Amino acid sequence: MNKVYIAISSEIIHEGILNVINEGKKHGEIIIGLLTDEVIASYKRIPLFSYEKRKELFESLKGVIEVVPQNTLDYTKNLEFIKPDYVIHGDDWRNGIQQNIRQKVIDILQKWNGKLIEIPYSSSTNATEFEFDYRRLLNTPDTRRAKLRKSLSLKPFVSYIEASNGLSGLIVENTFIDDKENGYRKEFDGMWISSLCDSSFKGKPDIELVDLTSRINTIEEILEVTTKPIILDGDTGGKLEHFEYNVRTLERLGVSAVIIEDKTGLKQNSLFGTSAKQILDDPHDFALKIQAGKKAQITRDFMIFARIEALIAGYDVAEAMYRAKIYIEEGQADGIMIHSKEKDGVDIKEFLRQFREYSKDIPVILVPTSYNKYTEEELNKWGANIIIHANHLLRSAYPAMKKTTESILKHHRSLEASNEYCISIKEVLDLIPGTKND
Repeated sequence: MNKVYIAISSEIIHEGILNVINEGKKHGEIIIGLLTDEVIASYKRIPLFSYEKRKELFESLKGVIEVVPQNTLDYTKNLEFIKPDYVIHGDDWRNGIQQNIRQKVIDILQKWNGKLIEIPYSSSTNATEFEFDYRRLLNTPDTRRAKLRKSLSLKPFVSYIEASNGLSGLIVENTFIDDKENGYRKEFDGMWISSLCDSSFKGKPDIELVDLTSRINTIEEILEVTTKPIILDGDTGGKLEHFEYNVRTLERLGVSAVIIEDKTGLKQNSLFGTSAKQILDDPHDFALKIQAGKKAQITRDFMIFARIEALIAGYDVAEAMYRAKIYIEEGQADGIMIHSKEKDGVDIKEFLRQFREYSKDIPVILVPTSYNKYTEEELNKWGANIIIHANHLLRSAYPAMKKTTESILKHHRSLEASNEYCISIKEVLDLIPGTKND
């Protein structure tokens, strides 16, 4: 019989998938090229179900004789090995980010007179919408908490951005760009809840004045309307005895990780550098705090990162490495965050060089607020696994709101501000679940 190849990334068997499978059965025996977890993670969100579970699901379909892994978005390797008589796909890829992949499939099939068959795409069977609905239904604290570890195992690096309330969380949740040249969708992997931003939106100084109860309210506000994983800025972690309980609270909520910094005394924002008094904690005492947090947690998914402030306080890379080893070996930290206010990134690059000689696998977090001329890909080549854009929504919101208020004062009306600085209220309402105008 003829061989029919169908590439599938969906985790759900819906009407659209069945239409493609049924069309394939008309033309021969079906071989499904099932995109691997790594491939799916490279162009959209981390899959809800593992490759093995998805493979079992599609093997059970009538007409499917084999399910093979497709290890890239590009079909070339599988098509040249299988040499199918037909490739079946919905016609929705004629335009948009997959059109280059489509053309390459056509070119390859011509080598042995294979044929591409496209069936009409129905918007009522949009896989993305189905999967989004399922994500929301399955977004339990357990599944959400595990997403950071899972994404680190599937991707070379992950990209996080600050969210400080439900609205900014929704913006992070729903914002993406289409890379038509490479055929994938780019979006943020998760959200960073910053003590600086949380405090600033409340009009308070960033000196650990906003207590954990208030910060948990912010976390829950974001958790309620989003599905992406969360890393929390835990400041110094507070007293060791308190930190143990706080870890269990965050773990229970579904937070993926907390980062605590090795400073003591009244907190001063790191970007002040040595112009403010930055007092480092004793590294062995700080390791005990991390260790207490690790012993307190119940699940294996939750992560505790040690934030090293040595470079901020004016010390050298050797001191930062000395502390990193203590936090890993004595404290059992899951990873390290190294911070610097220098714009050239030289100290960060050297730290990563030395750290990667020490460990190839332990995750390292960077917050490139000062050295933001480097791309995420460049920082990953240095050795970073998590890149956090820590305060950019706060910083972009402030000038927009200031210009709007000044415009209304100047013109004695809101017309000019509405035209120049504001989106329509409908665009805001469309972002809020349950308030869309159909």
